[in-house]
Amino acid sequence: MSVPSRIWRFLRDKVGLHGLGFIASLVVIGIAGTVLYRMLHNLNFADVVAALKAKDPLHVAAAFVLVACAYVTLTFYDWFALRTIGKTEIPYRVAALSGFCSYSVGHNVGFTVFTGGSVRYRIYSAWGLNAIDVAKVCFIAGVTFWLGNIAVLGLGILIHPEAATAVDQLPPMVNRLLGAGALVVLVGYVLWVSAAPRKIGRSTWFVTLPAGKTTLLQIGIGILDLSLCAAAMYMLMPASPYIDPIALAVIFVTATLLGFASHAPGGLGVFDAALLVALPQFEAGEMVGALLVFRLFYYIIPFALALTLLGVREIGLGRKRAAALVAGTDEAPAAPPLAPVVGEAAAEPKPNRVTAAE
Repeated sequence: MSVPSRIWRFLRDKVGLHGLGFIASLVVIGIAGTVLYRMLHNLNFADVVAALKAKDPLHVAAAFVLVACAYVTLTFYDWFALRTIGKTEIPYRVAALSGFCSYSVGHNVGFTVFTGGSVRYRIYSAWGLNAIDVAKVCFIAGVTFWLGNIAVLGLGILIHPEAATAVDQLPPMVNRLLGAGALVVLVGYVLWVSAAPRKIGRSTWFVTLPAGKTTLLQIGIGILDLSLCAAAMYMLMPASPYIDPIALAVIFVTATLLGFASHAPGGLGVFDAALLVALPQFEAGEMVGALLVFRLFYYIIPFALALTLLGVREIGLGRKRAAALVAGTDEAPAAPPLAPVVGEAAAEPKPNRVTAAE
């Protein structure tokens, strides 16, 4: 056995795949932090303030509206997933609450699969969904996210391969081939799920993938979400020098994926470093100003709103339970248990659906 194989086997058996993922995240965050320090340690705070004051109020307002529309699009991730797994009785308002809150919390806390999954379980368990059902929702929502990324990056890199080069440092021709390959994979996937019903999982846990036109709708949801976010970032960019919107979209989505892969809260440091490295033609102060406003709109405000909504919901459920106990009835909404790890089979009986869960 070769030395690299022995090292890999040792790390896999002694550290574990989850541990390796955590170490890889720390390495990515460390590199990003180093890059940010080297690029910004001489930054004058007054330049950032000046850049913020120079922002066109109409552009800032447009960016806010675009971010709001992107979060509305995120609610359709859950709505689509629920209908895919056959939970058509869950109303849109519940799917919207779950989608908005799970992504708002997941984006800011990091480790979206677990943090977002916990929020989803807290909400959906009151409507009769168990841990396996929530895991299926998370899986379908994740597929929607990745299909949208493949579509946007594939098309964008095919048109502007040099934009990807600014991030990954690969030759434009290599990136163009990667973009074409991504689109081929996407078309192949659509044809594959259209040819026959496709199931992912085992006999005791499986998901039937959307097929045909439904998959195209799924891809469209992902594309719309990413396009709205990229457009919001574009509205906050400095007026000069000019940058092509498609090129910025490629850089933005790539930076977002790097931040997502790092599991850092809000992709902090990683997302910002990727944009600063890929867009050296802009003044550092102006870019930091744009990033601050984007973070306010996309991370801080939605996070605060999500926590408020979840808090109000918990207070409402608590009051209903207390009122039912005082009345001597057992019809109060059962307090949803703390979320297990998403994907873990639920051994307890399936909770009854509550008509007024929200």
